[in-house]
Amino acid sequence: MYDIIILGSGPAGLTAAIYAARANKKTLIIAGDTIGGQTSEIANLENFPGYMGSGMDWIQSTLKQATGFGAKIAYASATDIKWDGNFTYTIQCDNGKTYTCPAVIMATGARARRLEIDGARELMGNGVSYCATCDGFFYSGKRVLVIGGGNSALNDALYLADLAKSVQIIYRKSAFTRAEAIVRDRVAARENIEPVFNTELKSIRKKSDSESGELIATTTDGREIVCDGIFVAIGHEANTDYLTEEIKRDDMGRVMADDLPRGMFVAGDEKSGIKMQVATAVGTGCSAAMDAIAYLNTKDN
Repeated sequence: MYDIIILGSGPAGLTAAIYAARANKKTLIIAGDTIGGQTSEIANLENFPGYMGSGMDWIQSTLKQATGFGAKIAYASATDIKWDGNFTYTIQCDNGKTYTCPAVIMATGARARRLEIDGARELMGNGVSYCATCDGFFYSGKRVLVIGGGNSALNDALYLADLAKSVQIIYRKSAFTRAEAIVRDRVAARENIEPVFNTELKSIRKKSDSESGELIATTTDGREIVCDGIFVAIGHEANTDYLTEEIKRDDMGRVMADDLPRGMFVAGDEKSGIKMQVATAVGTGCSAAMDAIAYLNTKDN
């Protein structure tokens, strides 16, 4: 049995692991298939205090810190959590193993919200992508669309602008009001980025006479935009499918922290009511770990 099990290996989970392990609690990180979550996909993490570099480099450094204090890692994902109503949580994972603990910190983060229009599902991985830093290389010198209007969409556009011939940002509103001013200014300064406002896509299909894999994106007002790839950045949904209906969640699937059973804590993008930022995730990871440590110390006494 572990003292604290942490679900997730993004900024919140790894920060929680550092605090838990430093407090001499037997700590396990159930990390998922890979370390880092969405942060590992950030090409240039520049708004985290005291650090500027790739998200993956920051994740690897933080992971080394956590394991250096004794935290263990299981490369698996939770599929079910059961609580005995007393002091034991039983966590079933997709690696066939079961782990137990008296305190669990949920920090599984969020995933990109899928584009629900005709053709989007069928073309995912074949022209439609949800990760610019993962797939941008394949569109060097080509024409791409970015769907969305927040920081994520604009940062994806900036990243792609260094690779692609042209980038059009398709956004349903009349201005990028959700994005930070510095990001908006950078987009405006790029000659190969074109915002297309007051526009939504209705469908995506392969161009029938194209041997190069070109796509036709049809807008809700009937226009057709020819491009080589589409990158979607329209928000996120929490990775909370493993939880039962008794755990209250908001409309994004994020956990309501005030209604959790004792010994269960939540941090990062999985937590309702917080800004989805690396700095925020680190803070909530710290807080959740300290609350879990205090809970264990009170239980032991």
